[in-house]
Amino acid sequence: MGLLRWIGGIVVFFWVLGLIFKVGGGLIHMLLVIAVVVFIVDKISGKRS
Repeated sequence: MGLLRWIGGIVVFFWVLGLIFKVGGGLIHMLLVIAVVVFIVDKISGKRS
């Protein structure tokens, strides 16, 4: 799940850039939601193992 954590961090980084420069629109927000879901799945699966 380490790779998913990196991907989530990169998506959040691009989301912040999108907010600062006003680009991306709905796509960047959808990617943020995906990043949050990945983070939650990572936390849940990390507790199990």
